[in-house]
Amino acid sequence: MAGYKEPGFQDRVAAAAQARAKALELLKTKPAPDPEVLAQRAAKAAAREAAQAEKRRLAQEAREAEKEAKLAKAREAEEAAKAAAARSLPKSLPTAAELKAARDARYAARKARQKKK
Repeated sequence: MAGYKEPGFQDRVAAAAQARAKALELLKTKPAPDPEVLAQRAAKAAAREAAQAEKRRLAQEAREAEKEAKLAKAREAEEAAKAAAARSLPKSLPTAAELKAARDARYAARKARQKKK
């Protein structure tokens, strides 16, 4: 009984060429795609792209609306803080004459306490 004979280089080259020729023949005999099917595929792709673009647009609008809401909330908080600060301030600031009169009264009271001792 004869043993296994390993194919040589020439055998492998011939087998590769034969395989390429067979694949090329199969490709040549393949029918051309139907133009109607190609048009349907293109329409589906266009519809899918339009849906994705709409989804992206809606997501962008949602992000912008959320950002505007955050800014409005921050503005309201800032205005509330300003209003609270305004309420905590005295209604009218004392004039220079009123400040001097208060300072003089404190000075006189201090001098009076020192005389009592």
